[in-house]
Amino acid sequence: MIAATHHTALADLIGPDNILTEAGDLAGYEAGARYDRGRAALVVRPRDTEQVSKAVAYCVRNGIAIIPQSGNTGVVSGSTPDASGEQVVISLDRLARQFELDIENRSLRVDAGFRLSEVNTRLADHGLQFPIDLGADPRLGGMLSTNTGGSRFLKFGDVRRNVLGIKVVLADEHGTVLDLMSGLRKNNTGVDWKHIFIGTVGAFGIITECELNLEPLPLQVATALLVPRDGAAVMPLLAAMERRLGSYLSAFEGMSGNAIKAALGHVPSLRNPFANGAVPDYTILTEVSRDWEWREGEETLDQVLENVLAEVWESADAPLADAFVGPAAEIWTLRHALSEGVRASGRLAAFDLSFRRQDVIRFCDHMKQVLPARYPGITVCDFGHVGDGGVHFNLVLAPDAPTGPEIETELRAFVYGAAVEEFGGSYSAEHGIGRKNQSFYDHYTDETRRELANGLKALTSPAKLGTVRFGSA
Repeated sequence: MIAATHHTALADLIGPDNILTEAGDLAGYEAGARYDRGRAALVVRPRDTEQVSKAVAYCVRNGIAIIPQSGNTGVVSGSTPDASGEQVVISLDRLARQFELDIENRSLRVDAGFRLSEVNTRLADHGLQFPIDLGADPRLGGMLSTNTGGSRFLKFGDVRRNVLGIKVVLADEHGTVLDLMSGLRKNNTGVDWKHIFIGTVGAFGIITECELNLEPLPLQVATALLVPRDGAAVMPLLAAMERRLGSYLSAFEGMSGNAIKAALGHVPSLRNPFANGAVPDYTILTEVSRDWEWREGEETLDQVLENVLAEVWESADAPLADAFVGPAAEIWTLRHALSEGVRASGRLAAFDLSFRRQDVIRFCDHMKQVLPARYPGITVCDFGHVGDGGVHFNLVLAPDAPTGPEIETELRAFVYGAAVEEFGGSYSAEHGIGRKNQSFYDHYTDETRRELANGLKALTSPAKLGTVRFGSA
């Protein structure tokens, strides 16, 4: 544990009501979303960028390691302290005061501690949205630091594509504030420094404010659940939908039967949408949207979608076996319940992977063949963003299966080996690195890139910041 004098000094710097030291108060900041649990020396809860800077500068000058924590919804131990009790958690949960909407520029200047749900609730009154759709409810700082994508990546892209500017506190002895805020969408005057900090999991600096690109809320939406003929038909189905729908297509989400059954079992209020309640082995959630009101004489989106599905159904070698058109809210509620449903099914090893689009189903089918022989009792519950190549590959361990860190490490090595070495994929699509993935970063990242990352780390935040070690030091 760090000396009590540090508690007092930090309280003097930013106010005693912004410091937590009691075990009961620390517990929520020490436990992660997927079983990881550490021990914090204390938790600092700054209210603005200046207080973040003061806290960071003090910790750096006194050799205290810092763990930035946003919404703490990640699954790779990237936002929780280790077991030493010597790390200070700097939480963004009170960094949620600035909210400056520029309607004409369609942008929002906002503190990084706001949750995604609150941002979009406030924006809805103005017909706007920050178009990143996630099952969890993270804070903006965490979303930027991991470059999240989400279910509508297909239409709107990832966080990086939708950020105009940021403000960052660097982990140096001054707590240097780097102001990269901007409402400009085009500015080719040198290095676009914000991208150094987006997607690099907080290792180069703590994002405290951001300026976001906003998109109009869709005013017409139609959704359907599609059952492909088989796994090999998924990509032809996606290609057919993209050809016929173009920019209307906003989501193409894959959901395994096991994941759907887990959600239906965990949330009794969910309606089973399938005929006779028989859940297919694999289902696609597809969404089409327009951001204008229906115009007289124009086909409704329901009609557009139904006509396209009829064309696909009647095409030669039709990739579609069945389809269920239904209310968007109901269908998306099922999709968003998958994560918690799977989590409630038992001890879980969760993987966030990405591939070339055509390899998502190939990888999942391959693993469903080889995993049972090697690890009896494991149930594969996969779902994710087939339209952009992402998949949440979840393994639920049977009650009598051995568990523990060693088993999870072995599982990760096996799954990542197949994903990266056999299928050319990524072991982290949008959750970053974290302690759980550090050894795989070390293994799969060549020395040149590691040296470059280590050099950037030394230039930006040379002190102990975050859980990730980019270089060899």
